[in-house]
Amino acid sequence: MTSFRELLAATRSQIKEVDPATASDALAAGAVLLDVREPDEIAQGVVPGSIHIVRGNLEAQVESRLPDKSAAVVVMCAGGTRSAFAARTLQELAYTDVVSMDGGFNRWKDEGRSWQIPSMLSADQRNRYSRHLLLPEVGEEGQKRLLGSRVLLLGAGGLGSPAALYLTAAGVGTLGIVDMDSVDESNLQRQILHNRDRVGERKVDSARTTLAALNPDVDIVTFDTRLAADNVEAILEGFDVVIDGADNFVSRYLLNDASVKLGIPVVHGSIFRFEGQVTVFDPLRGPTYRDFLPQPPPPELAPSCSEAGVLGVLPGIIGSLQALEAIKLLLDVGDPLIGRLLTFDALELSFREYKLNPDPANEVTWANRDRIEVVELDGVCAPSVGA
Repeated sequence: MTSFRELLAATRSQIKEVDPATASDALAAGAVLLDVREPDEIAQGVVPGSIHIVRGNLEAQVESRLPDKSAAVVVMCAGGTRSAFAARTLQELAYTDVVSMDGGFNRWKDEGRSWQIPSMLSADQRNRYSRHLLLPEVGEEGQKRLLGSRVLLLGAGGLGSPAALYLTAAGVGTLGIVDMDSVDESNLQRQILHNRDRVGERKVDSARTTLAALNPDVDIVTFDTRLAADNVEAILEGFDVVIDGADNFVSRYLLNDASVKLGIPVVHGSIFRFEGQVTVFDPLRGPTYRDFLPQPPPPELAPSCSEAGVLGVLPGIIGSLQALEAIKLLLDVGDPLIGRLLTFDALELSFREYKLNPDPANEVTWANRDRIEVVELDGVCAPSVGA
């Protein structure tokens, strides 16, 4: 029977070990530092830029976190034992340039090398967001980024309801909601933030009640007011992304001009009867609402939901897509719908995509931001916000 000491000695004979000075040189040359310690050890200090995979999860997660098997990897634990076994495991998984750091983090720190106390998720947060933590594209760093993010919702109606629920569940740290309406019984067919007990209550208050019960990590900031030229910039200031759930052109053009001036991306959504559409207007990277629709159409060509009707489940689909696009923007993952208009037909259950290009005649651009004056459209009615 092989003892632990014999097993460790055999493992060390099959791998390469380096001291912290050599490891530091390797990191400076572009090597990846893989930290295989437990979460409670990580809380005591980390080497900046390191990747954390608990030793027990290494085989299951490393290939998605470190897809390049030819990359140089320095494996570190607390003292150098677990990292030796981890280095051997990586070799068995066909990683070709792996070393273990002798003495581990303890020796690294004792030698006065750079380290820091990380911001950490609490035990409750690790449990709540555990499915996010399993995703290489999110992980703990991504979840902490979400918790530090700020998203503004224009409207607590049909589109704002599913978007708000999913962003809150995902742990977006601050959620702003703009709406000046009260809950009406006709809203309940699609506006799932609200319920019968809250008919007559202000929508922002009803939304806060629902969302606060869903996730105490999220700070709900409400604006019980009509979006106007004299307040839109102040409301948008400080938010990372805006979700447009408005049902009128006055709000959409105000939002566009202010967001372009401030450089804030807008996830646009709209619905009509059985059809919906989603796109991302990022003034720094692509076309904006005025490129898409330079002038509002005549009112008879753009009736509201109260005039034309809408299938109740439709805003659930479109609003969820808006939440998805917002999360992609916040995490900087995937391919957001910048310059792409995604349309959905519920009766056909079909999606179509159209390319959007900047309009050369449009002067409301990021490049001209210092000359943008945010004003309200003349001659266009402005009903309450929220489809």
